[in-house]
Amino acid sequence: MNDIITIGSATMDVFVECDDANIVSVSSKDKKSEFMSYRYGSKIEITNFDSNVGGGGVNTATNFANLGYNTGAIFKVGDDIYSKGIFDFFKNKTVDLSSIIQDPKDTTGFSIILTSFEGDRTVLAHRGANAHLKKSEINFDAIKNAKFIYLAPLNGDSNKILDDIVYFAREQGVYVCVNAGSTGIKKGFNYLKKILDYAHIVVMNKEEASMATGITLRPDTRDEKFSQNLIHPDLKLMFQKLKVAQYQIIVITDGGAGAYAYDGKEYFYCPCFDGPVVSTLGAGDAFASTFCASLQKFDLDIEKALITASINSAGVVSQFGATQGLLTFDEILERVKQNPNFKCQKEPA
Repeated sequence: MNDIITIGSATMDVFVECDDANIVSVSSKDKKSEFMSYRYGSKIEITNFDSNVGGGGVNTATNFANLGYNTGAIFKVGDDIYSKGIFDFFKNKTVDLSSIIQDPKDTTGFSIILTSFEGDRTVLAHRGANAHLKKSEINFDAIKNAKFIYLAPLNGDSNKILDDIVYFAREQGVYVCVNAGSTGIKKGFNYLKKILDYAHIVVMNKEEASMATGITLRPDTRDEKFSQNLIHPDLKLMFQKLKVAQYQIIVITDGGAGAYAYDGKEYFYCPCFDGPVVSTLGAGDAFASTFCASLQKFDLDIEKALITASINSAGVVSQFGATQGLLTFDEILERVKQNPNFKCQKEPA
C-alpha cells in the first residue's frame, strides 16, 4: 500500500544549451511575447548537452519519494530505448512501478529542451504513449488503497479519464491533488468544474488560471495601480471562481513572481526563494508536489506548505535537470531555519 500514487507523464528529456540563442521580444498594444531564435539556415554549435528522465508523473513521484513518502507511480511508456532509460532511472529510487503501463506498439514520450542564457526554456515535446492512457489500464485498486493521489497534467486522449480517476478517488475517501493542465482547461469551465468538484487541492499557473476562468489581470493605468495590492483584484476573482467547494485549497503560481493560495478564509502570497537559476524545467512539478506533501505533513498549514514548496523548487532550478536539485524535508527545514525572514504574507478574504 502506497501513501501516494502519482499519475502523469514520463519522458526522456534532452537538454540543449547554446550561447548563440537569442531572445527576441515582440510587443503590441495589448501584449508582449518573447521568442527564442537561432540564425535560419545555419549550423550552430551546442554549448552544453545532457539527457535525463522527466515528465510530470516521473518528476513528482521522484519528489514524493525523496520527501520520505511511500510512493507509487502510474504512467505509460513504449518498449524502446527511451523506456529503458526511464526504468534505469528508477533503479535507485524507492518508487513502486508495479502499476506502470508498457505498450510495445507505442513510443515513449520524448522532449528536446532548448535552454536560454536567462535560465528559461522552450520545450519541443513528443507525447507518445503519454497521450494514450486508457481507463482500462489504470490500477484502480492501487488508487483505492492510497492515502492520496497526485494528478499531474494529462495530455491528448489521456485527459479523457481524468474525471473518472478523481471521482473514483473521492468516492473511496482518497485525498485528491490536481495540477490542472492546459488540455483539460481548453475543454471549458463546465468540464473543468467536474474535476474541481472532487479535488481537495488544485494547482495551476497564472496563465492556466486565466484561461480556465476567462479572467485577465488588468495592467496598471494612470488612475489605477493594481500592482500595489498584495493580491491583484482580478487574481482574487480567479480564486473565487476556481474554488467550487468549501474544503478546497487553490494555488496559482506566477513563475519568478512567486505563488498565491486561497482557502476561502484568507489569501496567501509567497515570493520565490532566492537562488541561482540554471533551468526552470521541473520547477512547477517540484512546487506543486511539495505543496501537497507539506499540507499532509504539517496539518494543512498553508503558509508552511508555500514556503517549503518555494524552497524545493528553488533547489530544482539551481541545477540542470527536472529532478537534480530536489531536497529532502530535513534539508528544506534547515534552509527555513537559516532564512527566518523568508515568510508569506496574507490578507483576509
